[in-house]
Amino acid sequence: MAPAEQVEQSLDKMGISYQIVHHPVATTTEEADHYIEGIAGVRTKTLFLTNKKKTACYLLIMDDHQRLDFHRFQELTGAKRPKMASDELLAAKLGLQPGIVSIFGLLNNADHDVQVYFDRAIMDEARMSFHPNINTSTIFVATWDLLKFLQNLGYDYQILDLDDAED
Repeated sequence: MAPAEQVEQSLDKMGISYQIVHHPVATTTEEADHYIEGIAGVRTKTLFLTNKKKTACYLLIMDDHQRLDFHRFQELTGAKRPKMASDELLAAKLGLQPGIVSIFGLLNNADHDVQVYFDRAIMDEARMSFHPNINTSTIFVATWDLLKFLQNLGYDYQILDLDDAED
């Protein structure tokens, strides 16, 4: 089954509404943003991270215009020296390729061993956008439904104040 088809079928089974916009290949969030201009919903980037010893994996969803402060992430999560995970680890854990990291990769995480985090700055948005595990489409899902998706898959999540140095 094609990756986007897997995402759509999973959302359909969960009774989750979504909007898909098909477009040419987009390898960066900036490229994808160009194709979805004018459509309501926060543009996200999903980072797949690991710790120094590669004993834990983290999926972080944040606004695509923000930059991650790795020290702040470490401070909030206790992750030891977090860094971007390797392409090999991304493929092994989420079945995805670089440039196509998405929350929907959790459909491929048989071990349920990826910790999920959201930046608080995007949680009040009505909808979020992601690649549906391919980079020729962008999918919009209501934030509440996205949390339902995680719950249906058996994932917990945490909300981090990535830009609030007063924590």
